[in-house]
Amino acid sequence: MQIQTIGILSPGDMGQAIAAVLNQHGLKTIAALDQRSDRTRQLAKAANIQDVGSLKQLVIESDILLSVLVPAAATEAAAQVAEVISSVGKSILYVDANAISAQKVKSIAQLIESTGGRFVDASIIGPPPRVPNRTRIYVSGKQAVELQQLRDYGLDIRLIDDKIGSASGLKMCYAALTKGLTAIGTELLIAAHRLGLDEQLWDEVSSSQPELAKILTRSLPSMTPKAHRWIGEMEEIAQTFEALELTERIFQGAADVYRLVQETSLGKETPEETDHSRPLTEIITILSQESASNG
Repeated sequence: MQIQTIGILSPGDMGQAIAAVLNQHGLKTIAALDQRSDRTRQLAKAANIQDVGSLKQLVIESDILLSVLVPAAATEAAAQVAEVISSVGKSILYVDANAISAQKVKSIAQLIESTGGRFVDASIIGPPPRVPNRTRIYVSGKQAVELQQLRDYGLDIRLIDDKIGSASGLKMCYAALTKGLTAIGTELLIAAHRLGLDEQLWDEVSSSQPELAKILTRSLPSMTPKAHRWIGEMEEIAQTFEALELTERIFQGAADVYRLVQETSLGKETPEETDHSRPLTEIITILSQESASNG
């Protein structure tokens, strides 16, 4: 199948950036923006994503439907698409690129395929692809090879195998490391602030663990507006690890850290509103003080 038009399910921060890359390289991207927020509409407009109105029209006009949502919305969105696929009789290629467990992605694949659709498991590793060579999209499943066409349109597509669950499993393991580490760093820095030892701790980390200090300096400022999305991701990782007979409690705790961040003024900002030059010390002070008052 020659890919010409890609439907974006929820052109948020990640979906919008992917669409912008595809548009810049000559593909058409579309979205169903009926009843969507002003922010979503603005992001879509900035990326030259065309609005086709309804989900039904999105399925009709798309060669591929790319689902990039918060984890909690993945199953419901797939169910809505499956219903449309059944009603219009189109065997669209549905690509689930959400941060969900291998168990959940397999159930979504069955849902899509049971109505005549085709399915690819995908995982996005890295930031929204606004800078070349920083974002990888891993894919798996019997139809995954078709997505390699998108390498000609600016995306780094990496085929794993023909098994549904492989791409999502990789995402779960990788995010457990990166976002799990950010959660641990956030909590321990808040603890040090409340103990009055933040300066001493940071001096020690910077001296004895300079690479870790760099990671936290880079990751925490960009984390705060995304914390609400990362709660669900940590819960999906917890489910993944529990199914593998490993402890899930580490990641349930990480989800709690992101809930704490979500309730602060920094957590309520959008990525567009966030001041990425805000010093780490200021971020930790705000999180420490506001989460204490919220508690």
